[in-house]
Amino acid sequence: MPRVVFVFLDGVGLGRADESNPFWLARTEAIRHLLGAPLVAGAEQSRPRLSLRALDTRLGVEGLPQSATGQVTLFTGVNAARLLGYHLPAFPNGPLKELVRTRSILRQAADLGYRATFANAYTPAYFEMVSRTNKPMSATTHAVLGANLPFRWLSDLARGQAVYWDITNEHLVNQYHLNVPIVSPEQAGRNLARLAENHELVLYESFLTDVIGHKKDRAQAVAVVERLDRFLGSLWDNIAADVTVVVSSDHGNIEDLTQGLHTLNPVPLLAVGPGAPAFRDARALADVAAAVLRAMQGHPTTAK
Repeated sequence: MPRVVFVFLDGVGLGRADESNPFWLARTEAIRHLLGAPLVAGAEQSRPRLSLRALDTRLGVEGLPQSATGQVTLFTGVNAARLLGYHLPAFPNGPLKELVRTRSILRQAADLGYRATFANAYTPAYFEMVSRTNKPMSATTHAVLGANLPFRWLSDLARGQAVYWDITNEHLVNQYHLNVPIVSPEQAGRNLARLAENHELVLYESFLTDVIGHKKDRAQAVAVVERLDRFLGSLWDNIAADVTVVVSSDHGNIEDLTQGLHTLNPVPLLAVGPGAPAFRDARALADVAAAVLRAMQGHPTTAK
């Protein structure tokens, strides 16, 4: 059965081929080997098992693209910015919570009988904070809840059955002083690939790129892009031949270090594997969810 691993990267656009863009500056051996070029504007291409598209994030709404509307659009196929009439930053509000809980690709896949999972590991402290302070939750967390899927925990992370949002677990060790193993990006990629053995849809989220992009620190940005490249390279190397790996984002940010805001740049939609043709007609964030489901169902082209 066709399977998909969807790697969602917060704040990654297709930027200029110059020194403002860490994807141009960094040693991205895996990406460059795959594409024959760095991941920058103008790198779009199509091959039998590879599709790279540039996706519009503006969605017909004035203003800078933002995380809540961009992510809900990406995960549901519904233009959330147009639904609200504006771009909403950070976390989903009431209407978007309902939308992502009922229409996410995790929910749609589960309703169709597919085995779906969210690869990210959570800490019990996260949900304790949510309960105590009414902290807003991410679009992906609402998607997991809406699909009635189990969460993955630090115990899963220790067994290599989850991946943390920073890829290597360093945040858990350095910021929270938790007793979890620090792993290499390559090991994290292998761990994510392994989850596809028992699931038709695996969703993973990293917002490290957005966090670092806001800081405008070139050295940190280059290091993060190189970590990401090693992670993706390992995932591509270890994934089964019948699995399609999809990489996309909600808005630009880290690709332009001249400013610490989101950008108007398009974002990449990179699909590698047998389902790549399902993504060739995608032009905007709202086109991705349906393409993921087509790839899972073995229908790699858009129905006419």
